[in-house]
Amino acid sequence: MLYTLAGGGTLCGLAALVLLIVSTATDFWMQYRYSGSSANQGLWRFCINHKCHAHTITVAFWDATRAFMLLAVLSCFAGVVLGLSAFTNGTKNRRVRTGGIALVLSGFLALLALAIYTGVTVTFFGKRFLDWRFSWSYFIAWVAIILAFTAGVFQLCAYQRTTAEPAPSNNQDT
Repeated sequence: MLYTLAGGGTLCGLAALVLLIVSTATDFWMQYRYSGSSANQGLWRFCINHKCHAHTITVAFWDATRAFMLLAVLSCFAGVVLGLSAFTNGTKNRRVRTGGIALVLSGFLALLALAIYTGVTVTFFGKRFLDWRFSWSYFIAWVAIILAFTAGVFQLCAYQRTTAEPAPSNNQDT
């Protein structure tokens, strides 16, 4: 049962890791009309008319969102590595538990980043620009959060299952 739950958690964690990296690295968190042309805004750059520029305004919410997303990626990576290490050299219960905690932490950090980004975006850009919407990479980040939480729960359930079951006895007939 450990390998089934931990394996499922590791696969969900790996999918969450890929989606977190994709959503963090893209320039499409928000789309809106800017001077009559389509514009995209991401965590790192602002793109207008197929030309991307770095964000020139350093605002605390950009920095906080970036920092929490990067911490979520690192925590998810640690959870996946710990989940994979449970399959080498036999069962490692502590690694499965620590991997589960890292994956739940990853989901929480990404959730915090999206909460900050959503709050500021709706408050600030919602009043300035009427024709805006969240983009596909923003929604991919939400899917990654769900997968990270699910992966963490799977691995924590795997740990609970293996600690609740008594160890098999090695009785040898003589």
